[in-house]
Amino acid sequence: MEETHGTVVSNNNSSRHLRMDFSHGSQEPCIWSSPEGGHVMDIGKHIFCNRSLNMKNIVAVGFDMDYTLAQYKPETFESLAYEGTIRKLVYDLGYPRELLNWSFDWKYMVRGLVLDKKRGNILKMDRHKYVKVAYHGFKELSKEEKVCTYGNTLIRDAFDEPDYALIDTLFSLAEAYLFAQLVDLRDNNPGNFPDSTDYASMYKDVRAAVDLCHRDGTLKQMVAKDPKRYINEDPSIVPMLKMLRDSGRSTFLVTNSFWDYTNIVMNFLCTSRTVDGTRKCNFDWLQHFDVVITGSAKPGFFHDDSRANLFEVEPKSGMLINTDNGSPMPQVGDISPSSSLKARNESCRVFQGGNVGHLHKLLSIESSSQVLYVGDHIYGDILRSKKVLGWRTMLVVPELEREVELLWKLRDTRKQLRLLRNQRDLIEDKIHHLKWSLKFDDISPREKQKLSSELDALESQREQVRLSHQEAQRENHQKFHKVWGQLMKTGYQNSRFAHQVERFACLYTSQVSNLSLYSPDKYYRPSEDFMPHEFDIIPM
Repeated sequence: MEETHGTVVSNNNSSRHLRMDFSHGSQEPCIWSSPEGGHVMDIGKHIFCNRSLNMKNIVAVGFDMDYTLAQYKPETFESLAYEGTIRKLVYDLGYPRELLNWSFDWKYMVRGLVLDKKRGNILKMDRHKYVKVAYHGFKELSKEEKVCTYGNTLIRDAFDEPDYALIDTLFSLAEAYLFAQLVDLRDNNPGNFPDSTDYASMYKDVRAAVDLCHRDGTLKQMVAKDPKRYINEDPSIVPMLKMLRDSGRSTFLVTNSFWDYTNIVMNFLCTSRTVDGTRKCNFDWLQHFDVVITGSAKPGFFHDDSRANLFEVEPKSGMLINTDNGSPMPQVGDISPSSSLKARNESCRVFQGGNVGHLHKLLSIESSSQVLYVGDHIYGDILRSKKVLGWRTMLVVPELEREVELLWKLRDTRKQLRLLRNQRDLIEDKIHHLKWSLKFDDISPREKQKLSSELDALESQREQVRLSHQEAQRENHQKFHKVWGQLMKTGYQNSRFAHQVERFACLYTSQVSNLSLYSPDKYYRPSEDFMPHEFDIIPM
């Protein structure tokens, strides 16, 4: 156990809870610094560490908005995206009208899957890029089919673009589900499609339809009308932002959404209710940030050589004012900058576009390692900011909360699985030893008969243990997800998604507001790495 600034932190992965040292509970949003914040932190709220990170070295903490600060409800938001994409396919791209009767199972797809555009397959693979689970549309591929398709090649497939698509964000779940439906439709009704329409072209059409939905503003207009229907409320966000700023850090927001939509969403998340229970849309939420950059066009934003212009946004009107590295440029016919930019100390500054170089200058960042950026997109937020800039990173994985809770509940089952696996190994070793012994001619007939009987008994025992092990594995797999199993695992290996999290995220957690449960000066330390040869030697 490690005690840090009044907080007792468990670094033992088997610990169910992280207990704070305050004694009284509270109905208010619980933050680390609150004297009423006594509570037992559920394991699903932990922040997990891949690489050491001392928060005392962080001078600026930045956030993405969509699916980071704003957690969308998949049952409503993803369904809205799915229905909008269907309409675009039918009315704009000429797909059969029967698609309008389709429905969306928002629980079916998970992050970390890979779409094989050419073959119409959806894959889940381990960190070594071996395909462990595969479906053609909604039909599961057999072990033989998987090996024949993805295992019998002279050169290993990279499983990357352009032949594959990565489902690495929650925004992609609806399009993956729709792609599977179209694969089944084409297979069962080939006459409904032109001969030139293959799986890859269908996926291209789905992507085009999704882009059309976002481009015409349909989705965001619906969310703007009723944010509560589509976005989860999190009363801990404002206390978290206040705590970070009170600790002396700058805070910033970098989002691909434009100002009008950003203002609506952040108002919903940060603005308190009026007396009648309604929400008043204003700019009060800006007090929690030093800089807000909208329309950032990530991941391109993270390249300092990006030539995107930086415009300052006038919040009330939404008008854009051109700038020179953040300084307002005099307008034609006017010798002074716009008067609306004079009150610099009253609120944070809002921009559109630009690149990371502009952001560093606006925040007076001297070293990229002084920045912690929190996002949900492994490629758009985490990989680029980590590899290109050297920013410290925290990935938000909402699915993690349920996964960690299940891992705790199923800990005895997982022990039993390990025992069954070890038992299989032991029996197979004995079988191999006996088979080798039977090859020698100097064994007497009587001894050979005895060994043969032992071998038959062991092979029968092996089959029983194999079936028990496979059934237990299947049941454990389905408790996490009926189709894809555990998010971070495929069998006994980390999944490809888990491998990406481990490589590029310094920290990862289920909700951005979990930061409020830890000291703003905490030193995050990873658990010890173990090689396979160490597990049976070093006490765990």
